[in-house]
Amino acid sequence: MLEKLRERLQHHTPQRLSHLPLPEAAVLLPIVTRDAPTLLFTRRASHLNTHSGQVAFPGGKREPQDPDLYATALREAQEEIALAPRLVQSLGRLSDVISLHGIRVTPWVGLIPPDLPLEADPNELDAIFEVPLTYFFEDQRTHTDVITVDGVVHYVPSYRVDGHIIWGLSAMMLVELLAEGFGMPIDLYQKPPGALHHYPERTSSPRTMPKRNRPS
Repeated sequence: MLEKLRERLQHHTPQRLSHLPLPEAAVLLPIVTRDAPTLLFTRRASHLNTHSGQVAFPGGKREPQDPDLYATALREAQEEIALAPRLVQSLGRLSDVISLHGIRVTPWVGLIPPDLPLEADPNELDAIFEVPLTYFFEDQRTHTDVITVDGVVHYVPSYRVDGHIIWGLSAMMLVELLAEGFGMPIDLYQKPPGALHHYPERTSSPRTMPKRNRPS
């Protein structure tokens, strides 16, 4: 399965938004190479002023010393969860996305060994957890968030796993990983069956992105 993922991502042409004059960031989507592979997530610490309590992938803003955005993703993963860069096997990148605060985020997919001595930086995170990829293959979403931007409707899945809610930007990245990396019939632009939660339409101004209450 993982070799097929590598092949598919190598042939994938992700969308680049480098023409937009926005601050840059990068995240790592770490796939843990267990017998049944898992996807690793983090949860932002509750004391943070922004994104507190939200599920995310390891990552953050690009620093001047970062030679490229992959280096940003690796550095941030090392700082946030003590993941040594040498242990990450890069599989490729996904399409750029624009965050709530107007930051251009580039996602990278990488393989990491199981049972590493990972440790959450308490200044930024309060949890590290894994979800079996098969959970997402079965599309066990609780509902779909309907987010309309400049007239374009996005159907963003929302998942609840052991009390964690995976939604928003992370879920959008996950959809591309599932569709392009694993050939799943999932699409941000096709209405899925099941419950829909609608947000007010917004423009492309990043500060008008819908917000969700922190999961309890």
